[in-house]
Amino acid sequence: MKDLNLLIEKIVKFRDERDWDQFHNSKDLALALSIESSELLELFLWKNNEDFKLDRLKEELADVLMYALLLAHKHNLNITEIIQEKMDKNAEKYPVDKSKGNATKYNEL
Repeated sequence: MKDLNLLIEKIVKFRDERDWDQFHNSKDLALALSIESSELLELFLWKNNEDFKLDRLKEELADVLMYALLLAHKHNLNITEIIQEKMDKNAEKYPVDKSKGNATKYNEL
């Protein structure tokens, strides 16, 4: 968690040094996250499953993660807590005995 907080501090410092916080409202951060996710997806378009350039994957994934962290930071969300809460919900929806090795959605298990 300490490393994650230091990383978030670095991202925020980078943003603040450029006076970009004025553009980072919740809507625009969510839009940027979606757009960067689309750029990540584009790496795989019309290719085989594992046919992509690793350097580009790293760049686009970093963009996605940075916008996600900025959005969480804006709302004072604890990344560890919100991920654990979601994993707990998923564990209820997808019990091991019904979902192991199975890609069926929880409401169809």
